[in-house]
Amino acid sequence: MNGRSVPTLRPLAMPRHGDFEVDPWLLGVSLTLLAVGLVMVSSASVSIAERQMGQPFYYFWRQGLFVLVGLLAGLAVLRTRLVYWERLGPVLLLFGLVLLVAVLVLGREINGSTRWLGLGPFNLQPSEMMKLFMVVYLAGYLVRRGEEVRNTVKGFLKPMLLVALIGVLLLAEPDFGATAVITATVLGMMFLGGVRLWQFGVLFAVLLAAAAALVLTAPYRVARLTSFIDPWADPFDSGFQLTQALIAFGRGEWLGVGLGGSIQKLFYLPEAHTDFLFAVLAEELGLIGALLVILLFALLVWRAFLVGQAALRDGDRFAGYLSFGLGLWLGMQAFINLGVNMGVLPTKGLTLPLMSYGGSSIVVSCLACALLLRVSHEHPQVVRPSARRTSASSGAAGRRREMGR
Repeated sequence: MNGRSVPTLRPLAMPRHGDFEVDPWLLGVSLTLLAVGLVMVSSASVSIAERQMGQPFYYFWRQGLFVLVGLLAGLAVLRTRLVYWERLGPVLLLFGLVLLVAVLVLGREINGSTRWLGLGPFNLQPSEMMKLFMVVYLAGYLVRRGEEVRNTVKGFLKPMLLVALIGVLLLAEPDFGATAVITATVLGMMFLGGVRLWQFGVLFAVLLAAAAALVLTAPYRVARLTSFIDPWADPFDSGFQLTQALIAFGRGEWLGVGLGGSIQKLFYLPEAHTDFLFAVLAEELGLIGALLVILLFALLVWRAFLVGQAALRDGDRFAGYLSFGLGLWLGMQAFINLGVNMGVLPTKGLTLPLMSYGGSSIVVSCLACALLLRVSHEHPQVVRPSARRTSASSGAAGRRREMGR
């Protein structure tokens, strides 16, 4: 993983028609989370949809459309060779930066934040796309500049300066949650890419100090932090959202009150179908249901890292770093969302990947899972440990040749 030499590889041979296999665990977990999320969005939003839109299943049908778009886009990604993603990494990053600037100028303000670009009846959230674009770009950067990253301070600082620029644009919206997820993902990828431990430690300390400064200079962030520490001190104002979520967890007990039986979703728990979907799930499906969802996300991250290790064993560093980055991002965002719902982390405006209501989040999460499945296809040792197909073992050689064109 750190400075691994690329072995001599055979020429690229594309798989035969119909000879397309992916990691069944990744596929099954992703589809299961999408299905459970769709059911829970329907349950959590039925009351608010009836009151606001006069249609109890308004958000369900929209979420279903987002899932369909995500699956179709994911299918296209699944059929696209990784060489094209590596080549387009810088272009995608530049496109993401343009979108972040555009949202500050032309964005639509919702609940005090300007995070969305209006596209007719739908909203596009550029920060969700930037998470994916940053992972793709950095995976390619660690391949192109791997020696520089491992051996010089400059190679390490270049992507961190880019993260700082992205963070400034995101905080201007403001979107502290997306900033934290992107920063943590980049740090994790740099660490796995072989950056020196002392450099990593120094930067981590600097970022921790910067995060503390950001919290202390914004009154609403201070309020979120203090309410997180003791939400019951002001349960009807700053601690209202968290206390209602905790009540939902308490009502769920072991087996839950039954699907559709949540009381907290009836205008007590704000954002019940988006940021706090997991609290409604815990109330209706109980501790057992909540633990199963946590297990599914843990399995998703585990398989992502297994796929990445298989790619590195083949000498395909881009696919390996890409898998690690996607696993870190999805796992980190899920961890933060679950922690916020359970009251162990300060409140953040982050969705639960593959589950919470939101078009941008669902589609981008589907693209991330499709990329993981593509890596598992090009490196099928995780699917079949005895597999030594020419198409898998020669992925890096073919990619180097394609990149040089």
